[in-house]
Amino acid sequence: MAVSDGYQQFVLDQLSELGRVRTQRLFGGVGLYLNEVIFGLIFEDQLYFKTNDASRIEYEQRGMQGFRTQALKRAPRLKMNYYTVPAEVLEDPETLAVWARRALSGI
Repeated sequence: MAVSDGYQQFVLDQLSELGRVRTQRLFGGVGLYLNEVIFGLIFEDQLYFKTNDASRIEYEQRGMQGFRTQALKRAPRLKMNYYTVPAEVLEDPETLAVWARRALSGI
């Protein structure tokens, strides 16, 4: 399933507090960039933010799933440092901006 235009626009609207977020198609999904730094992905109408060892803990404690992609049909799925954003965070633009800034800064 591709990223729907409606979901992509909803995410961009919710992220408007950050300024101009640029999108670029990749992995069969969409990358989210601010100041040419990628901080998020949209894949199959699900928002993922970049994490690190410290920030990943909160995502995992909330039961969020890590993004996985399959590079080759016979290769194992590759886990990346992106996790689904909780629905309650996505629905609150101010909180979403905080989480997005955390993804951008790598903390």
